[in-house]
Amino acid sequence: MRQINASMVCHFVRENVKDVEQGGHVRRQVFFGLPPELKGRDVLVLDAVLESGVMQDFLLRRLGEGRPRSIRLAVLLDKPAKRRVALEPDYFGFRTASNEVWIGYGLAAANGMGRNLRQLSSGVNGALGKNGKGRKK
Repeated sequence: MRQINASMVCHFVRENVKDVEQGGHVRRQVFFGLPPELKGRDVLVLDAVLESGVMQDFLLRRLGEGRPRSIRLAVLLDKPAKRRVALEPDYFGFRTASNEVWIGYGLAAANGMGRNLRQLSSGVNGALGKNGKGRKK
């Protein structure tokens, strides 16, 4: 975003996810706050990782209801092998077939470690090497 030379407004979206049991099956419900006025605007959705695509697809459809002029998806890390919906990012930093956990540049392992690394790293066992600094990819 630092390199975009245009007037823009940033709006941060946080999802609220609830697992609800209905008829013996657990169903996941996803809620997003109200989006800003998007009619006639160009929208760029930024996300860290695109895996199954379910959340991003839901969000893009919801934002599309506001009738923006255009809507695009940009992700840092694209994992198409895990896709569960027909969704491709318009822009991506890296594409990987790896099922490993990736950390660094804002991404953290399950234990919260590695978010502050200056490079993306991956690893079979939690993405952190013995020294806790990760393995550079």
